[in-house]
Amino acid sequence: MSRLVLTNATVLDGEQARLADATVIVDGERIASVTQGAAPAPQAGDAVHDVGGRVVMPGMVTCHFHSAYRELGSRMTPLGSDEPTAYAAVVAANNLHTALRCGYTGAIGAGVANDIDPSMKRAIDDGIIPGPRLVPASRELSTTGHSNDNHSWWWNVPSAGGIRICDGPDEFRSGVREEIKHGAEIIKLYVTGGHGTTAPKDQIEMTRDELAAAIDTAHSRGALIRGHIANKEAILMSVELGMDILDHADEMDDECIEKIVAAGTYVVPSLYFPKHFSENMGAGLGFGEAMKKDLEYSYEVLPKANAAGVKLLVGDDYGAVGFPHGMYGGELSLYVDTVGIAPLDVLRWATVNGAAAMGRGNELGAVREGYLADLLVVDGDPSTNIGVLTDPGNITVIKGGDVVSGELPV
Repeated sequence: MSRLVLTNATVLDGEQARLADATVIVDGERIASVTQGAAPAPQAGDAVHDVGGRVVMPGMVTCHFHSAYRELGSRMTPLGSDEPTAYAAVVAANNLHTALRCGYTGAIGAGVANDIDPSMKRAIDDGIIPGPRLVPASRELSTTGHSNDNHSWWWNVPSAGGIRICDGPDEFRSGVREEIKHGAEIIKLYVTGGHGTTAPKDQIEMTRDELAAAIDTAHSRGALIRGHIANKEAILMSVELGMDILDHADEMDDECIEKIVAAGTYVVPSLYFPKHFSENMGAGLGFGEAMKKDLEYSYEVLPKANAAGVKLLVGDDYGAVGFPHGMYGGELSLYVDTVGIAPLDVLRWATVNGAAAMGRGNELGAVREGYLADLLVVDGDPSTNIGVLTDPGNITVIKGGDVVSGELPV
């Protein structure tokens, strides 16, 4: 198999200093070398591409990914039962391909109906459909009447498509085990209301014993666990009990930051959807003045969290009504242009932190010898203008050494 040789590259990742005039050699699915200066002499059969100073960076990881969402919330139907499962699977395949074309070579699921994510992972790994390396999610687990269980009465149609109702620690243990048996590698919990749900953010949906049972069971079976969490009490409880990823964490403050850093917990702020929705769709689904105040608070606390060493991630509720998959670049720009985070820090969230959250920080998330060749060749410099990542036309995507989207210069 011929090697892929990228010459005249500007290597950029979230851990090492920028490397200009570099050559990146890919042999098979892994990076064989990264050197600076005169390019090594080519070998017979090498595919050599002078990238003209373009940035070569790691593929990004979207860490809050609802694969089957498409205009979610536009109809009053139970979550996950709004479309036939076969149709939803096609939607998921299309959304995963979209993420890949936008530069996301990795994705961590955040909840999906009917065991779709495990099937998507299998289809991607078998080469049947294109997509990122996927950590498949479970249904969303929580208690009777929680934030997303408010339509279970609709024409006597249950919410089981996207939701597993568990009441009491034993049911959570059983529910987590069942989801893992079906192929989930990360369990999604609804711990509180808030952040775009119809329930108030101070409403805690699970008891401490239920939460502990779910977390312990997931970890005992080798799975990750994440939770929709908006209020401070639930943040502190979840961190103490060992939650892997906090979704939203709207009331994160100095005390929370200290405990999150000490525990090594990941946080996905996912602020782009509430900002976009409140600006473009009005006060529906709870996106009124209270949400605007929450956003303003988050804009103030995120730089503190980033500076303190919180392991922040990118990802959001793409596929909700008016918020289609493919808008991912706007999220990166939000954190830079509105929140004031340095572009290199946001790139670190999307690469280094994302790879580590997947449990693959030793082989993904950096342009380094021996790492998997999941790379982006970018026309433009995202470290000075992160907006170049909003247009897939600026990005050539390499996954496992193969060009899967865009073209390399001849």
